Order: sequence, then C-alpha cells, then structure tokens
Amino acid sequence: MRLLGIGILLAMGAAGLTAAEPDALAIDNTLRLRHLPYDTVLDPVLDANRAVVSYTRCGDSATWTGHYLAAEAFRYAVTGSPHALAGVRRALAGLTLLTDVTGQDLLARCAIPADAPWFADITGEEKANGVYQATLNGRPWVWIGNTSRDQYSGVFFGLGAAYDLVGDPAIRAQISALATRLLDHLMAYAWNVVMPDAGISTTFLIRPDQQLTLLQIGKRLNPARYATEYSRLAATLAVGVPVPLIVDAVDDRSSYFKFNLDFIDLFNLIRLEPAGIDRIIYEGAFAAVRSTTDNHLNPHFNMIDRALHGPNPARDAETRADLDAWLQRPRMDVFIDWRGKVKACSADQACDPLPVAARPPADFLWQSSPFLLYGGQKGNIESAGIDYLLPYWMARYYGVIVEPFARPQPHGGPFR
Repeated sequence: MRLLGIGILLAMGAAGLTAAEPDALAIDNTLRLRHLPYDTVLDPVLDANRAVVSYTRCGDSATWTGHYLAAEAFRYAVTGSPHALAGVRRALAGLTLLTDVTGQDLLARCAIPADAPWFADITGEEKANGVYQATLNGRPWVWIGNTSRDQYSGVFFGLGAAYDLVGDPAIRAQISALATRLLDHLMAYAWNVVMPDAGISTTFLIRPDQQLTLLQIGKRLNPARYATEYSRLAATLAVGVPVPLIVDAVDDRSSYFKFNLDFIDLFNLIRLEPAGIDRIIYEGAFAAVRSTTDNHLNPHFNMIDRALHGPNPARDAETRADLDAWLQRPRMDVFIDWRGKVKACSADQACDPLPVAARPPADFLWQSSPFLLYGGQKGNIESAGIDYLLPYWMARYYGVIVEPFARPQPHGGPFR
C-alpha cells in the first residue's frame, strides 16, 4: 500500500475520529475473537474473507499478554465491567500456561498444542528460539524458548498493575503465586534465564534496573518473601539504575523497543518506591529516557509519565490526539513507504518523528521507532490493538480522556 502524502493523513485527522470507548470495546472484542487461541496473544494471518488461516509473532506472546493484562486491569478499574474482569482472568490463565508448560517455572515465549493446525508455521518461524516438548493435562504441547528479558518485563508489568487495580482476593492470590514462581526461578539461577539444555538465553545481571523492578513488584505481591531481598539489593544496585538508561538515551534510533522496556519497568519501580534517596535516583533514570522521547508522539510513554507525575495539559492533549490518530491506521500489516516523500536522515529513518497515522505497521506501535520510513508486509496479518487499548484505558483511569456519557468509576483513582 502506497500512501499519497502525510498532508492527506493530517487532513483526515483534522476532520476525523475521536478516541472513545466504543472503539476500545470493538478492538477488544476482535482481539478476544481472533488473537487469544490459547489465552495468550498471537496475531492471526487472515485470508481474503478474513478467516484465520495461521498465526504468527509467537515469540513475543508472553510480553504482549502481560501488556494486555494491564490494559484489561485498567479497564476494570474504570468500568467495573464483568467483561473486563473476564479478560483479566483469561490473560492470567495464559501467563500461567506459559509458566506451567516449561515444567520448571521458567517463562516460555509462547506455547501451542502439538496438534494445532498452524503447528508447522509457528514452529518453523520460531525454530531459532528452540522448540520444546511438554505434556499438560494429558495433552501434548510445544513451547518456544530462548526467553528474553523483555518477555519477563512485559509479564511483570501486567502482574504488578493488575494486582493493585483488581481487588478480587482470588485474582490477587493467583497473581502473587505466579509472580513468586517466576521470580523464585530467576533467583535460583542467579538472575540468569536458563533453558532446559542448560544454555543461558539472557541475564538480568547487566541490568540493575530490571532486577530491582522485578523484586519491587515481588515485594508488593509477596512482601514476606521479597521485602528483605529488595532492600538488600537496593542498597548496592540502586545507585547504578540510571546507567543503562542513560546509555539507552544516547541513541533514540536503534533498538527502539528498549524504551518500552525502560518505561514499563520504571512505572512499577518508581510508583512502588517511597520517598527517599532511591526514588530520587530512579526518577533521574526516568528523566534520561523521558527527555529523549518526549517529542516522539507516544501516548503510551505519555500515560506512564502521567501516572507517575500527574497532569500536564499539553502532554495530555497530545495523548488524546495521538490516540485519535491511531484509529486512522490500518489494522493489517500493509506495506507503507515514505522514502523520497519526507526528509530523511538515513536510508530508513526520517529526520523527524512521523505522524502517528502515517507510521508503518507494528505489533505494538509504541515500541517501534517513530522515524522508520517504511515497513509492513503482505497486508494479511492483523495487529491485536493492545497499543490502543493500554494507553486508552490508562487515559480513562487518570482522567486524560473523559467520556461524556461514561458510567461512574467505582474503582478509579490513584493506586500505589
């Protein structure tokens, strides 16, 4: 798909859509219908009649299921909807599956039944990450390994938010138990992610910010088990938290997904930290990545800033406009190419952030560089829309978007 010009998209925005609850509900309904075949987020490959013929993007299923859990938790806090609560339960079931299926409390990237009709497509796509066999409740499954830190960050982001936003005691107990299993496993292997063949797929030892984030969430969910360990590690690691984030902030073009990990980690690390020297240090780390990205037209990052630092009229107006613009985007991975049409500073990067409506497709737009000039594929992969749902429901929760006919918000308000 070739677009005629950014001016057309901006004109569409001037006359166009307004982010509203019906949009979020429609996106969520489609997500549940087509993107959760085994309770974790996968993106469907559709035929010309929009029937599912396969699934893809299995390698990031854990992290996006964690993001979806957070979105549904914010939705429940705003609306008290039983449908939202069912979404929370379903996402938790999926994350529990990804922990059960490995047989050792290791987090899998994703898992599918061995008799799934798209087994060959998914395992072929993910073979470089390792395909492992398992049996759950008498049924054969396969799970994908080589688990990365971003999968853990996304999962713990969702668990931390849902624990405080959903007051149901049974759900809170489930969240606490799941986080404890995952965290105990990491600590047992000295913060290394170890596969069944004893290979280390990644390590948290190089990221003090991420170690402390996971322990901070653990302390909130299971204080008897993790409060002392968090204090012990913070005494030596807190001072080093800004270092990797300052390094990330030096380059705002390459590996842009790093900023999403920084923001979702700092969301829980900062909000759960009482006033004191460690929080001041953590806020300094946040300032480094925020100052680098605050002109990137990113409502997801904006909402985390709003959650931590309160209202800002200009930023909050931008968030509303960015979410409006997201609604103008194609939901399929159509190919978009701006080369030769906007000022470029490299072969694949614009000099300035592209408008939200003009950016190439992505599974989660806010982790994709806003400078990318081209991207997309055949136009047959449908995105889940979590990049709309999460900032939208956060915007509702924090009063950045106020629906004119919204019901009272019995669960709304700040949370610690």
